[in-house]
Amino acid sequence: MTDSDERPKVMTMPRTREQLQQAAADAERWLDSLDPKAIASPDADASRLRRIGAAVRANASSQVELAAAVAAAREHGHTWTQIATMLGTSRQAAQERYGNPVQRR
Repeated sequence: MTDSDERPKVMTMPRTREQLQQAAADAERWLDSLDPKAIASPDADASRLRRIGAAVRANASSQVELAAAVAAAREHGHTWTQIATMLGTSRQAAQERYGNPVQRR
């Protein structure tokens, strides 16, 4: 089995911040495991793939910040309608995504 055959297993599209961060880490480990000498093509430069990984990590980080910002807005009395307006979504969608899981039951 060559290094390139040891790719991360295919999974469904990551949805949670934790899944995004894990997928990016898995992909980085895979890229680090590749033997550049074994790849004899102009496409061997992994910098574009690493750029995708960096974007995934940045996205996960921004999702953490967004959730914290929504929580802070709620703590300071902003309504779900106001928050939803800033998110460009419906009040219900904002509340379902960022509301306290206990409130959703």
